Amino acid sequence: MSENWIDICATDELPDDDVKGVQAQGRDIALYHVEGEIFATDGVCSHGHARLCDGYLEGHEIECPLHQGRFDVRNGKAMCAPLTTDIRIYPVKKDNGRVLVQMG
Repeated sequence: MSENWIDICATDELPDDDVKGVQAQGRDIALYHVEGEIFATDGVCSHGHARLCDGYLEGHEIECPLHQGRFDVRNGKAMCAPLTTDIRIYPVKKDNGRVLVQMG
């Protein structure tokens, strides 16, 4: 089985301590650049179907722009009400200045 690493963007396209929405294999993905690390999750909130790239990133938590629920971008865990369902995370690696996400 292929590892299915997808080249998403250049590392310098991700602002420090911010979130960027991208499309990969027909999926909305949110990329987060926090304290020098890059994380990837589903790009749509599990509660209100809002785009997480439109939310507010504070540390390792992304706040949904619709109902202010927060997810931990490191593990996809729903952190507070009204969220009850976690979001999917994707493995990320950097290679020669590029961000690769394993779609699996």
